[in-house]
Amino acid sequence: MTVSIPARMAKSTLEDRHGRRFEYLRLSLTDVCNFRCSYCLPDGYRKAHGAPSNMSGEEIRRLVAAFAELGLWKVRLTGGEPTLRQEFIEIARTVAGVEGIRKVAVTTNGYRLAERAQSYADAGISAINISMDSLKPERFRAITGHDRLNEILAGIAACRAAGLSSVKLNSVLLKGLNDDELDDFLAFVVEHDLTLRFIEVMRTNDNPGYFAAHHLPGAYVSERLETLGWQKQARQAGAGPAIEYTNPDGPGRIGIIAPYSKDFCASCNRLRVSATGKLHLCLFGDAGIELRPLLQLDSQKNELVERLQRLVATKAPSHLLHQGNSGATPHLASIGG
Repeated sequence: MTVSIPARMAKSTLEDRHGRRFEYLRLSLTDVCNFRCSYCLPDGYRKAHGAPSNMSGEEIRRLVAAFAELGLWKVRLTGGEPTLRQEFIEIARTVAGVEGIRKVAVTTNGYRLAERAQSYADAGISAINISMDSLKPERFRAITGHDRLNEILAGIAACRAAGLSSVKLNSVLLKGLNDDELDDFLAFVVEHDLTLRFIEVMRTNDNPGYFAAHHLPGAYVSERLETLGWQKQARQAGAGPAIEYTNPDGPGRIGIIAPYSKDFCASCNRLRVSATGKLHLCLFGDAGIELRPLLQLDSQKNELVERLQRLVATKAPSHLLHQGNSGATPHLASIGG
């Protein structure tokens, strides 16, 4: 006797036609940010007229549960600044409680981190990435619009005291603004046994002039690391796109996220959903795809799972940044970077 398997059950993973498997979701909770970083929101956040509301906690639970059924096990909460969302702790706890989700992470600018780190850990967050674009207070203020470097440093210490298993720093690599701090950053991560990711600044629809003035290839960092004997590491399961190096003489790790490098998209393992419930198959895709109508009832789960499988199968092999095409992304805060 031959037993037919329902189409929805025939495939328990999210894969595209290029052989890439997706186990990692970047979930934006808000596009609001209280910093004015020169590479993202230099004029500060401005609410779009008539913008839809953010997903509710129940909609988020249904969304994450559908992804988890398809094998996705890591969720990163992003923004804007995700911790500005009033229900941030409740949402984190909800996501951490979804069956199949093994890791909940957050990317933050460090706002009120020193006083909140323990509550994040208690809510089920185990990994945190903190933006820190300079080790010099005046330069930090010039890049971010806020004189809060000391608060960020206190937040790092608080995250460690709270027992978060992974504490990483993100620094956008900016020619003429912070590229002369490379060796200082290396010394900092060695001293404090941290991981720091250098991220190439990316061209978006609102920053072509800034990009032309300040873009610096990730090779600038990798060449310096290799000169100093740092060792390139194999990519770990569930990791993001960073190429990581370890210090041969002790603690500290450096990652490089270089979207303009050759074959950057070949190892893509992440999907994005905006705060308003749109699926973005690529950070630099042409548009988001509305999922919200399928997030209203628990009984819609099967339909949502099937739709996610169909959509992910259509993911393009690569972004078009090399052609100067940033898709529909106005700035990185709009869908969570």
